[in-house]
Amino acid sequence: MARPRAEFPAAAALRAMADDEGRLAVRVTPGARSEGIEIVEGRVLVKVRPRPEDGKASAAVADLLAQALGVAPSAVEMLRGATSREKLFRIPLAKLRPEA
Repeated sequence: MARPRAEFPAAAALRAMADDEGRLAVRVTPGARSEGIEIVEGRVLVKVRPRPEDGKASAAVADLLAQALGVAPSAVEMLRGATSREKLFRIPLAKLRPEA
């Protein structure tokens, strides 16, 4: 049975939740049945499948954020919260594309 595709809010909505320096606070639910990102009551909630063992859940959160924003995983940096459900990431505020 195929896993359902993760659901994301619009990238612009996620970027709007970040401060002027691109810091985005998220609340993580590790070990969830399905993966996804939601914005609820002004907070970013991220659900990931991996359990919080050896940084697997944190890495999954960074990868999910990168997918939702349409950027490379290396563009998403965890600043704080490696062992906490409350994490702080730095995200790119704009997807840089050369003008054609």
